[in-house]
Amino acid sequence: MSKEDRPPSLEDFDARLRQAQSRRDRRLGRGGRADGRTDRGEGIGLALRVGTELVAGVAVGAGIGWLLDYWLGTKPWLMIVFFILGSAAGMINVFRTVSGIGHGVGYKDSMDRPAKPGDPDDEKRG
Repeated sequence: MSKEDRPPSLEDFDARLRQAQSRRDRRLGRGGRADGRTDRGEGIGLALRVGTELVAGVAVGAGIGWLLDYWLGTKPWLMIVFFILGSAAGMINVFRTVSGIGHGVGYKDSMDRPAKPGDPDDEKRG
C-alpha cells in the first residue's frame, strides 16, 4: 500500500474537525464553553420549564379537587384543599428544578462530599 492509498489518521481528522467547528462557531457568533457546549437557549428553556411545573401542579391539584367535589358532593371544600396542595407541589417542583436537586446523574447529598481543610462541618462527616 502506498502513502497515497492510506486513509488519514484519526488525529488528523480530529484536528480538521475542531478547526471546522471553531470556524462555524465564529461565523455564527457562538460563544463556546470549555466542554464544547453553548449557553444559547438554556435560560429560556429553564424559564419555560419552571412555568410549566408551577401551572401543572396547580392545574392537577385543582382538577383532582373538582372531580372529588363533583363525585362526593362536597363543593367547594375539596377543590380548595387540593388547590392548596397542588400549589405547594408546584412550588416544590420549581425549587427542585431551579436548585438542580435530584436531576444530575450521580447526585450526592452535601454530607457525602469530601471534607475540605478548615471546613466547619468536618465533625459532622466523621
